[in-house]
Amino acid sequence: MKRIHVAVGIIINNEQQILLAKRHEHLHQGGKWEFPGGKVEIDETVSQALIRELKEEVDLDVESTKPFMDISHNYPDKHVLLDIHLVTNFKGAGQGLEGQIIQWVNSEELGSFDFPDANLPILDKIKQLNL
Repeated sequence: MKRIHVAVGIIINNEQQILLAKRHEHLHQGGKWEFPGGKVEIDETVSQALIRELKEEVDLDVESTKPFMDISHNYPDKHVLLDIHLVTNFKGAGQGLEGQIIQWVNSEELGSFDFPDANLPILDKIKQLNL
């Protein structure tokens, strides 16, 4: 099974809140919350893909990204490689340009959201940031 390479952004605003997006029901892991991002194209770096995806999905103008962690996860129907970057240098308030619900949340609230299994190690590492 082909592994899908995904650029993921942990987007942290000046109030130390993190941006979440709710996946549309018809998508893989639909109805669950995620950190915004999208597929890395063959001719892109992870940072380039993430900057492009965050503009397309949530209307943020990202200046730069910083590697945070990566996760390889196998679902029964899909294999993913999540390349997770921190995003703190951006302009814009964020909005769901693809009709998705988005929400800024405090890090201590993350446990009350339903995330895909592949995202659980990200939640653990965010706790170490002490936001």
